[in-house]
Amino acid sequence: MEFNKNSLRIDAAKVADHLSRTILTQIGDLLKKGGAVVGISGGIDSSVVAALCARALGPKKVVGIMMPETDSSPDSATLASELAAQFGFETITENITGGLAGMGCYQRRDEAMRLVFPEFDSTWKAKIVNPGNIMNKGTFNFFNLTIENEAGEVKSKRMPLRAYLQVVAASNLKQRLRMTTLYYHAEKRNWAVIGTGNKDEHEQGFFVKYGDGGADLKPIAHLFKVQVYQLAQYLGVPEGIIKRTPTTDTYSAEVTQEEFFFGLDFYNMDMIWYALEHDVPPAQAAAVLDLTVEQVERAYSGIRRKIVATEYLHMNPLEAD
Repeated sequence: MEFNKNSLRIDAAKVADHLSRTILTQIGDLLKKGGAVVGISGGIDSSVVAALCARALGPKKVVGIMMPETDSSPDSATLASELAAQFGFETITENITGGLAGMGCYQRRDEAMRLVFPEFDSTWKAKIVNPGNIMNKGTFNFFNLTIENEAGEVKSKRMPLRAYLQVVAASNLKQRLRMTTLYYHAEKRNWAVIGTGNKDEHEQGFFVKYGDGGADLKPIAHLFKVQVYQLAQYLGVPEGIIKRTPTTDTYSAEVTQEEFFFGLDFYNMDMIWYALEHDVPPAQAAAVLDLTVEQVERAYSGIRRKIVATEYLHMNPLEAD
């Protein structure tokens, strides 16, 4: 097949029209609901989804829920408010810090971080990063914990599995409490919860089961990240959101989605993934993307591994025969 630098270019107007009609049909005809509840974070994905819902249903049938907690960036609320003003829908702020503290989120997370750095306390900022690039030879799937104190001193160390699993388990409470909060606001109105994950997140497993993976419909789960940006431009999403570096907004120190999970910039990853799905030979993809054949082969392998390793996230609960 033909593969070139514009293979992921979409007709944004047609896609927006199709998704708007789909959202309207799914919410009204299939789910029998009266409107849409969207968790908005000032990120590109939730912004595009909220804009599509406002376009499909009218802004009075959309509510955006902002759910900050102690580690959230102040930029998230600022940009989410700007988005709501742009598209005219109501916002509600639910600070979930108290709920997370009551669930032991911060205490359990900090306990695990002290397994790596005994001196760590709440005055330090912290983040988890995967230092590997999936195109590099000999890349292994391990994570470093990086901490920074108020004086700017930075320390980084590879995490033992026990500590990593506990930090992630504690941090996932944030996504699960947000999901619970969204369903409260949806159920009190008889509205639907709208998922905001894109194809990169949905199919490679970059979501929390029964957390941000929980929704009544997922309108952009088939779109690559670079295609979501194209929709954002067409829909008129505020420029500050479009230019914002995608972040997990989970840890007190900012960490990008590339650092934490994907291990590759979105353009190269999405193009390589598209090539993989369409059986484009590695040599052909490498020539288009100015990469080596070995880099493309390693990226093909890395994407396949993530998809296979996270299949369980998509499974329904198992039942006995």
